[in-house]
Amino acid sequence: MTPDKPYDVLVIGAGPAALSAAIYTTREDLSTVLVEKGVVGGLAAITDKIDNYPGFPDGVTGMDLADGLWKQAERFGTKIEYGEVTAVDGKDKIKKVSTTAGEMYAKSVLIATGTDWKKLGIPGEDTYYGKGVHYCATCDGPLYRDKKLVVVGGGNSAIQESIFLTKFASHIDLLVRGDTLRASDVLQHELEEVKDKITIHFNTSTDEILGDGKLVSKVIGTDKKSGKKLEFVADGVFVFIGLKPTTDFLKSSGVARSEIGFVITDADLKTNIDGIFAAGDVRDGATMQIASATGEGATAAL
Repeated sequence: MTPDKPYDVLVIGAGPAALSAAIYTTREDLSTVLVEKGVVGGLAAITDKIDNYPGFPDGVTGMDLADGLWKQAERFGTKIEYGEVTAVDGKDKIKKVSTTAGEMYAKSVLIATGTDWKKLGIPGEDTYYGKGVHYCATCDGPLYRDKKLVVVGGGNSAIQESIFLTKFASHIDLLVRGDTLRASDVLQHELEEVKDKITIHFNTSTDEILGDGKLVSKVIGTDKKSGKKLEFVADGVFVFIGLKPTTDFLKSSGVARSEIGFVITDADLKTNIDGIFAAGDVRDGATMQIASATGEGATAAL
């Protein structure tokens, strides 16, 4: 689309909030395009199983939920363009969105880019990314059948993904910085059922990932109480230490963000710039739940 013929709605992202919004806007005959740099469905699509989404008493895989949302949006006429958004200019009535695939124009913009995994920032993490260091158990877990793994983290994601990884790994060392798990009681109960395959190491930092230059071989940590260095033999490392908002492309946009980068909105999901909205996990105050994200997408659309 050109400045003379803009889309009615341009949605940045293609996760549950984005897809939900698109279902509503396209159903009302508003021309809508989603700009996505990765996978349709976002982090939800690479979640093994979602147990708390309403209407699925036996749970649903993230991929199935994402696929259903996309097919529904597509049926009403939603378009998708693949590319990474690099800047948003909202000063004029017609908004300009710069992407790696070119410039796009729309009367309104919905920011629904969600979050991305935080990194440890330790030696070896970038060196072995994709060669033993991973952030998605559903994507890469099957590569480690009968292998030894290290999982870093103590929250819901770390525990849920560790449980999933027991389907493949022979043993998992779970490294937790604190002295307790932060995961829900439900997940901790499920963890008990696979305790023969998981050893939890509390008060343990993750300091370095080592290998032969091609593959990971071990992880170096520290017992924070004794100060003793620890070594964990590992064929792979999965990191689940939290999430950060995907909003770097907004740095020069004027869109108000929190100190850590989440987009600030009012109760109607409007940002401080007229015609620019935000919904889902990228929004300051979001609950980080898929059900909430789809609801926010519908609210923003309305």
